Amino acid sequence: MSDIANTPPPPYYAVIFTNLRTELDDGYGETAARMVQLAEQQPGFLGVESARDTVGITVSYWKDLDSIKQWKANVEHIEAQKLGRKKWYAAFTTRIAKVEREYSL
Repeated sequence: MSDIANTPPPPYYAVIFTNLRTELDDGYGETAARMVQLAEQQPGFLGVESARDTVGITVSYWKDLDSIKQWKANVEHIEAQKLGRKKWYAAFTTRIAKVEREYSL
């Protein structure tokens, strides 16, 4: 995975997952890596970017809203979400946005 996702020309969608972690690791890193592997296999997946400091932000890019809906329904992803709520996240927000324009350096 590169640091900046190589997305196609807009429009497409971004799922922005912002979180505050608990201090418990307990398999978090392995699960996060597995979620990227699974997402990459999901139809409509376009790329992902992630950064962590005090606040963690992961942005995944998707072809359309249906692709996002299918990803949300993935069985392993559902299980990871449950674990996140139970032990890995003190707080989180998920936002879905339509990307209408982009430019790069």
